[in-house]
Amino acid sequence: MSLLINQSLINKAYTYASYREFLDGLLAKGKTTGANQSESMINYATLNQKRMRKWEKIGKITPELMGKLQAVDQKMTWLVITEGWCGDAAQNLPFLNKMAELNPNIDLRFVLRDENLPLIDAFLTNGGRSIPKLIALDDSLEVLGTWGPRPEPMQKAFLDNKVSQEKTGKEFTEYLHLWYAKDKGLTLQNEFLAILDVWNQKLQSLPVQAG
Repeated sequence: MSLLINQSLINKAYTYASYREFLDGLLAKGKTTGANQSESMINYATLNQKRMRKWEKIGKITPELMGKLQAVDQKMTWLVITEGWCGDAAQNLPFLNKMAELNPNIDLRFVLRDENLPLIDAFLTNGGRSIPKLIALDDSLEVLGTWGPRPEPMQKAFLDNKVSQEKTGKEFTEYLHLWYAKDKGLTLQNEFLAILDVWNQKLQSLPVQAG
């Protein structure tokens, strides 16, 4: 993976603060990320900024997850592939940031999908370039695991609806965001309770490097 994920990529990647500032700057010019600058995409991006601000203000990390995050004692990078128009990203990124803020060992970074197609193509979801996609990396930038593009219950619902076509795209999007509003980030956090155990086990089993 070193050809795709290297220190240069991490250094150039956005922090959460710089990513939010970048998105706000684009919206101030009536733009969003990516090549598609249609009115609908701008509207999605505008709505997403409101969603992010909402969770930044009222989102809470559970005490159980807080304890597990604070116990991480080795360096870890969470590289997130995303775009400003992505609704799932807007609902989840603020919680990922709140998690990372709890431990200086966790370095949260963001890159844009459409500027890094070889990278997202190495981390496809069911053959698609679904985002957000979080790639957890150890201190040597070896992959510990991934998360994304959405909490598992909603991913299953999305895939089931793709087959059944029970809901139109618009109806499913409304259903999805209503679920996020009611869930308040709890399902995401419960998934990270389990994921962190796996990633930590991998970190603990790594050979100690001299230096």
